[in-house]
Amino acid sequence: MRQLTIDLGARSYPICIGEGLLAQAELFARVLRGRSVLVVTDETVRDLHLDRLLQGLRDTKVATMSLAAGERHKTIASVESVCNALAAARVNRDGAVVALGGGVVGDIAGFAAATYQRGIDYVQVPTTLLAQVDSSVGGKTGVNLPAGKNLVGAFHQPRAVVSDIATLRTLPARQLRAGLAEVIKCALIADAAFFAWLEANLATLLACDAAALEHAIARCCEIKAGIVSRDEREQGERALLNLGHTFGHAIETATGYEDWLHGEAVAVGLLAAASLSQRMGASAAGGSGIGAADVKRIRALLERAGLPVEAPRIGSRRALELMQLDKKVQAGRIRLVVLRAIGAAVLSDDYPDHALAATLQEHFGA
Repeated sequence: MRQLTIDLGARSYPICIGEGLLAQAELFARVLRGRSVLVVTDETVRDLHLDRLLQGLRDTKVATMSLAAGERHKTIASVESVCNALAAARVNRDGAVVALGGGVVGDIAGFAAATYQRGIDYVQVPTTLLAQVDSSVGGKTGVNLPAGKNLVGAFHQPRAVVSDIATLRTLPARQLRAGLAEVIKCALIADAAFFAWLEANLATLLACDAAALEHAIARCCEIKAGIVSRDEREQGERALLNLGHTFGHAIETATGYEDWLHGEAVAVGLLAAASLSQRMGASAAGGSGIGAADVKRIRALLERAGLPVEAPRIGSRRALELMQLDKKVQAGRIRLVVLRAIGAAVLSDDYPDHALAATLQEHFGA
């Protein structure tokens, strides 16, 4: 098992990465302070992994509940159902929630833990690649509204993240590929050498090689842990983790959270952000930022990963309307994460309006 730490002083916590972790009772005994927990999962993950997790929780009083699977169920109503289950199980403030599943389960369960009795412990047990490299780490919890993605939520750090690589072998290929979008994002924002490693080792990752997966998950968590430790509540640097997300969230909202997986929308968003970055460089005096060769390289890796690179043609005006609901908007100006180079991202509102307009028309249609 590899262990990393999110350094937040008294609220620091471990990220445990390895195979066969679900059944390790000693591990859960270390990270759970109370002896009463509610396991929140979904109908798909329940049948695949709940029994093994219950082995790991065998020294704990456990209640379980299953949510309907899918992003469209990431709602306030689902949070209410978790809180009702906590009350029915008589979980008190010294109890905990254990979130077993992908990003949807983690976000719902984490938000319920943040609000139930004004905040109780929770442990993230992510079972998708996307959740293991991104959504389970950093304490962002929340749900969607019809108007937009993740508009209601709270920062609430888990007690621990337990990432069992064995769960990834049960993922449908589409889900595994969607998780790779967040892996590629991490490389783009902070580590050019890691991006090159992904180019060289993509087939090995797609084959679910344990060593390759552990390396990729750990590197993504290292990048995110460093950023979150420096900027827990997204006052500055942490916004870099949203590279591609402002574009991607527009896709998810426009399509009703049904047709596109989050990672698929992020993949298109990464390419849109790269296109905008190239246009910004071309319009700057003397040129700066990434060039056409970099955009081609990013597109090629996304395509090799089996990820979409064409957005739904919702129209540039509709895309802009949805992007204006993004949480990074300040004084009416959309702030976007753009690339200076592969491995170097910045948050900027200093882009030419014509560059954004051209990017939206290229990717979303007129």
